[in-house]
Amino acid sequence: MVVVPNVRSNFGRSDAALLIWLLSRGEEQERDALETRLGEEGLDAILDDPRTFNAVLAGPAFSSASPEILFYLLVRHALLEDGLHDRLLADYLTALLLAFGKAKRAFSVQSDEKEFHHLVDLVAAGNEASARRAFLLRVHLGEFALWLSGLFPDHITARVRRRGAPGLAYYEELGSTGYRLAAKYSDAQAQGLSPVYQACADGFPALRTALNRIADRYLFPATGDRIERLLRQVADDFNRRSGPAEST
Repeated sequence: MVVVPNVRSNFGRSDAALLIWLLSRGEEQERDALETRLGEEGLDAILDDPRTFNAVLAGPAFSSASPEILFYLLVRHALLEDGLHDRLLADYLTALLLAFGKAKRAFSVQSDEKEFHHLVDLVAAGNEASARRAFLLRVHLGEFALWLSGLFPDHITARVRRRGAPGLAYYEELGSTGYRLAAKYSDAQAQGLSPVYQACADGFPALRTALNRIADRYLFPATGDRIERLLRQVADDFNRRSGPAEST
């Protein structure tokens, strides 16, 4: 099955109770206020609260929260940092990271035996496949490119220096192309995924840099060349700031 944005829908009462406990710290008045807010505005309001993000990532809460809560908060607040408020997009990216983190799922289309380790191979396979298979390959092209360039930018930039391999722009171009093509298939429309794929195609660089921040700050803070990482971050920040001015 394709990756679908279903993480938020699986959050339950135990998740809400944990978040309220972390935020209230046993203070009855604060707990009552949070429960009232939960009842009136829903769990999304609690999840979007910066205090929730900080509370879950601090101390023992990091290990007590579920992987789904942790990754959703990481993704959601990384996107909010760039003014990207679409919860469906945050849900989809969270589901993608969770799915691709299992075994060798990132290298295969669904449960296929064949593995793909290079984007160009996915492009070639998609050009020769039947409609249903082509759709799955286009989707995987977008997802694989976003996963690699989002979580492993240090590896990509190191390969550029050592071997002259393609840089992050290459992943952005092919990834956005994969998503854009996938959005046009009837399979995507039937599953309600066309808007998500189109959003990923249109905003691929922004999504990539948001995932880079997660990798740099929380997943791999002590790896990679520090100078190269700094140069990448400066370049991405410049592009992010100059982007809106160039589009007007």
